[in-house]
Amino acid sequence: MTTDHRTTALLLFSAFVAVTLVITTWVSRHRQGSAEEFYAGNRLFSPMENGFAIAGDYMSAASFLGISGLIALVGYDGMLYSVGFLVAWLVVLFLVAELVRNCGRFTLADVVAARMRERPVRIAAGTSSVAVSVLYLVAQMVGAGSLVALLLGGTGEAVQAWTVVGVGALMVIYVSLGGMRATTWIQIVKAVLLLGGTVTLTVLVLLRFHGDVNRLLHTAAERSGHGDAFLAPGLAYGGDWTARFDFISLGLALVLGTAGLPHILSRFYTVPTARAARRSVVWAIGLIGGFYLMTIVLGFGAAALIGPDAVRASHASGNTAVPLLALDLGGGAGTTGGTVLFAVVAAVAFATILAVVAGITLASSASVAHDLYASLRRPAGKPRSEVAVARVAAVGIGVVAIALGLLARDLNVAFLVGLAFAVAASANLPVLLYSLFWRGFTTRGAVWSVYGGLIPAVVLVLLSPVVSGSPDSLFPGVDVQLFPLQNPGLVSIPLGFLAGWLGTVTSAEVPDEARHAETEVRSLTGAGAA
Repeated sequence: MTTDHRTTALLLFSAFVAVTLVITTWVSRHRQGSAEEFYAGNRLFSPMENGFAIAGDYMSAASFLGISGLIALVGYDGMLYSVGFLVAWLVVLFLVAELVRNCGRFTLADVVAARMRERPVRIAAGTSSVAVSVLYLVAQMVGAGSLVALLLGGTGEAVQAWTVVGVGALMVIYVSLGGMRATTWIQIVKAVLLLGGTVTLTVLVLLRFHGDVNRLLHTAAERSGHGDAFLAPGLAYGGDWTARFDFISLGLALVLGTAGLPHILSRFYTVPTARAARRSVVWAIGLIGGFYLMTIVLGFGAAALIGPDAVRASHASGNTAVPLLALDLGGGAGTTGGTVLFAVVAAVAFATILAVVAGITLASSASVAHDLYASLRRPAGKPRSEVAVARVAAVGIGVVAIALGLLARDLNVAFLVGLAFAVAASANLPVLLYSLFWRGFTTRGAVWSVYGGLIPAVVLVLLSPVVSGSPDSLFPGVDVQLFPLQNPGLVSIPLGFLAGWLGTVTSAEVPDEARHAETEVRSLTGAGAA
């Protein structure tokens, strides 16, 4: 890219950042002192607004950059992410959305603690929520680094590092000043931009092949170097038994993980009723479903027009496939059309990252303040407001996410999100379902369920090829690999459910039938809901 074209791209980048900062500043002028305003925007959003915000929160850098990149590199097997992310919303719609809205106020721990001893349950659920959020944040940081490094025409570590730091600083500003209201409007704007950009690219890809999808697929297969194997399952997950189990593990994590993501669960508290929460999910499914169908076209389009070798040369894990595709569709490198389309797509992707990190940071800071701080503070000490603690927590979480983002900058963002989904499905989903549907569930069962899924998931990732033992690991010069799978879900998700059952049946605590009945009535009818 020429200097003039790079300047154009950076101006578009800066314009979106300026708009989001204006939104945040405008919202911050409203009263943000109450927990209900800061965490839930006073529950004033309509189902359509919240549906767009959920879509904006969910369609992350992993979706826009990572999935298309994986499809461009490994073909059919890369579509597992598109299918898994979409199917997961059926679990959310039928099992979680309404019940969570009725039972809780701001966080996952509110649902579980409604019928348990609060302190141990809140500490466990809060710890798990922060762990999931930080893993998810790392993926967004990696996507931001790859994107801006490509935009600036360099792949140096310094460019990616400063980008990660900049994104971290912006997300802290959004959350600490604007709270849920600013975060929601940023997500709505981002969802509209992302869907508009994705539709444009999809139409241009199909026009390039005169609407002939069959020709598109066969051209992608020819350029891949794998022939028809590129269009069949097994290229990434069909080698040996380890790869096949990895496929199952990833599928479980993607389908079950969404219902345990803290930043998705917190969105159900921003609407006034459970019916509105359900309608929000219906809106979100429609938007998200259309988007993921288009990522498939973009992935195969990048393989056909750019070629996997060129994609891999730009970024080893394929995170820059869509921006490169936009450059080609607009006329190629050095052309005004190519540069403008590239810049627009890069700005939309950057908007995606900023909106998602704001939502995740808000949810994790809420867990720190509302669950951990409220449970651990000493009664004798002078209490600070939860909102003030949440703002401080946002800064701390931002620092941790920046550090980990710098460490993991060479990994595929969709793969990193898969790990976050595995931890959410292992630690958060079992305790949530047990609390909602098991009459005999106890406090010990809740705590064991969270830690029984969280600890194995984290430990198995640390002992997996992701961290050491292979050339693509975080630490390729170290080998502490004991677990052969890259995604721990196949083992850690059953362990989470098993630990919850075991903790309950070995507990001397007598389940509180009255509190369970009250929770059941509230979850199903909304009577007494916040």
